[in-house]
Amino acid sequence: MVRAFNVDFADIAGSVEGEGSDEQFPAGDAIDASSLTEAEVQTARKWTIASITEAADQPGFDPLVPFRILAGMPRDALRISMLDAIFPESRFVFVNRDPGQALSRMAAIWQAGTMVTRENLPGWNGLPWSFPLVPGWHELDGAPVAEVVTRQWQQLSTTALDDLEKLSPDRWCVSDFSQLTGNRDNETQRICRFLDLGWHAGISNAVAQSLASSEQEFTALENKPGVEPDEAAIATSARAQELIADNTPRRNPGAPEAGLEPLRSVYTQGVPEIFNRMESSLLISTYQSGRLICTRYEDGHLNTHLRGVDRPMGIAVRDDWLAVGTRSEVHEYRDMPEVAPKLEPEGTHDACYLPRKRHFTGDIAIHDVDFAGDEIWLVATGLSCLATLDSKHNLVPRWAPPFITEIAPGDRCHLNGLALRDGAPRYVTMLGTSNEPGGWRKDKAHGGLLYDIQKGEPVTENISMPHSPRWYRNELWVLESGNGGLCKVNRHGYLDTVAELPGFTRGLAFAGNLAFVGLSQIRETATFNNLPISEKATELQCGVWIVDIDTGQTAGFIRFEEQVQEIFDVALMPGKRYPEIAEPTSTAALNSFQLPD
Repeated sequence: MVRAFNVDFADIAGSVEGEGSDEQFPAGDAIDASSLTEAEVQTARKWTIASITEAADQPGFDPLVPFRILAGMPRDALRISMLDAIFPESRFVFVNRDPGQALSRMAAIWQAGTMVTRENLPGWNGLPWSFPLVPGWHELDGAPVAEVVTRQWQQLSTTALDDLEKLSPDRWCVSDFSQLTGNRDNETQRICRFLDLGWHAGISNAVAQSLASSEQEFTALENKPGVEPDEAAIATSARAQELIADNTPRRNPGAPEAGLEPLRSVYTQGVPEIFNRMESSLLISTYQSGRLICTRYEDGHLNTHLRGVDRPMGIAVRDDWLAVGTRSEVHEYRDMPEVAPKLEPEGTHDACYLPRKRHFTGDIAIHDVDFAGDEIWLVATGLSCLATLDSKHNLVPRWAPPFITEIAPGDRCHLNGLALRDGAPRYVTMLGTSNEPGGWRKDKAHGGLLYDIQKGEPVTENISMPHSPRWYRNELWVLESGNGGLCKVNRHGYLDTVAELPGFTRGLAFAGNLAFVGLSQIRETATFNNLPISEKATELQCGVWIVDIDTGQTAGFIRFEEQVQEIFDVALMPGKRYPEIAEPTSTAALNSFQLPD
C-alpha cells in the first residue's frame, strides 16, 4: 500500500510572486523555474516536507506505510518547470480531454461561479475569474466567456505540453480522458506502471467515483452553453493524442522497479553507434544513488535499465557470470540465455542474468571485485585487505599490504582497486601507507600508490587518489582521480596522462581502442577537499566518458544529471547487446529453473 498526500503549492507560489497586485503579474499563475533562486527552491522543498511532517503527527499515521506527494491543481499546468526545479525526482501525468467537452464545461462553471479563484481581480470587469489566471489575461477583459475559456484551455494545455517535452521522456506521460471513462482498468494500470505504483481495483473505483461526482455537479448546473473549439484548440488536442501514441508505454522496457526514480541523462550523438558496433552493453554502479545501471543500444538510441541496489560499487563480468559488491554483500548472477527470448517485449533481450547467491560480508566497504579462476576476489577496504569468499566465513583475507599489522576494521590505507594479470591478482591501488585507522587521509592529495603484489613493491608513488588499476594490451593503466586523469605506466615506472577529464575519475573498462571512464562530481567533504581537481569543482561532470586511447581524444560521453553525482565502477558486457538483470522477485527469477544435466 502507498499513501498519498495532496499538496497545494499556492503558498510556495505566493512566496515566489511577492507582494503586489495582480496587474503587476501579467504571467498570472504561471511561474517559470528561471524566476526561482536556489534559496526559494530549498525553502519550497522544506515547506513541503514540513507539511508532511505535520500530517505525520496526526493520530493514525503509520510511518511504515510509504507515501507519495500528489499535486493536481489546474494551475500546476503553468508551473511544471517550477515543480521540476523543486522536485527533480517528480513525474507528471497530463490528461487530455476532447476540447469541445472541456470548453463547454468550463464555460458553464464560469457562469455558475462554482470555481472562482480570483473574487476581486484588479483590472478585470467580467464575471469573477474562475480556474487558473493565464498569462495575458488582461487582454480578455470584456471578451465573451467562450473566448475566455478557449484562451484559458489553450494556454494551459500548450504550456504544459511544451514544458513536459523539455523533460526526460521517462518522467511524463499523456493519458486520454475517454480511456479513463471507457477503459478505466487498463488506463489506470498503465498510469500506475508509469508511476511505479502497485495497481488494485480500489484505484480504478476511486477514479470512477471521482468522475461520477464531477459529472453530478456539472449536471446540476442550470445553464450549460456549448462552446465550439477553434482550430488552435483542435490542433493542441491532436498534438496530445500523438504524444499518447508516442509514449505508450512512456517508460522503456528497462524501467526501474517500484520506488526507484528515473534518471535524467544526455549523451553525444555518436555514442549509440559505438555500443551498436561493439555489440555490447555497459554496467555502471553508483553507490550514492543506490543504482546499478545497464546502458544498452536500442533502435539508434541508448536504453537505460535500472536496478536498485544497496550501495553498489565493484562490478565483475566474465562470460555468463556477474558479481556486484554492495554495502555488505556480494551479489552473484548467472546468465540463462534461454530465458531471454521470453522476456517482454519478446525477441528484444539476448541475455538474462538471474540471481544465484548473496553472500553477506558485513559492512567492510567492498570496492573493486574481480574473478580469478573460480573465485571472486574483492577489495575489503574497511579491513585493508584483499579477500575471497567461502561458505563458512564472512570473508577470507588473502593479502594485505606489508605495513598492515592486523586485519581489523579501520580503513587504514584505503585499499580500493584491484587489477588481474594472467588471471591472477597482481596490482592494487591505495591512498596511503598508514597503519592507523583513517591515517591515509593525512596525505590523500598526493600520497597514493600503485602496488605490485607479486613483487611486493610500489610500481609508482605520489599519485593523487588512484583508483581502478587495469592491465590492458600489455600495459598497466590507472585513474589518477584527484587530477581527473586517465593514465598508463611508462617503461620508467611513471604515469603518462593519456587524457584529462572533467570529473573525479573512477571506474575503467576497455574495448578495442576505447576506454570507458566513470566520472564523478566531487563534494565538499573531508574526503574530497584539497584535491588538485577541487579547483575546478563547479565545472565537473558525472557520467561515463569514452576516450580513444590512441589519441587521448574524447569519442563521446553519457552525462547524468541531478539524481546521480558519483560513479564508482563501469564494466562492459561483451556480446550482450540487450541483457536483463533480473530482480529476485521477478517472474523470470521465480519461474526459471536451471538444473544439472
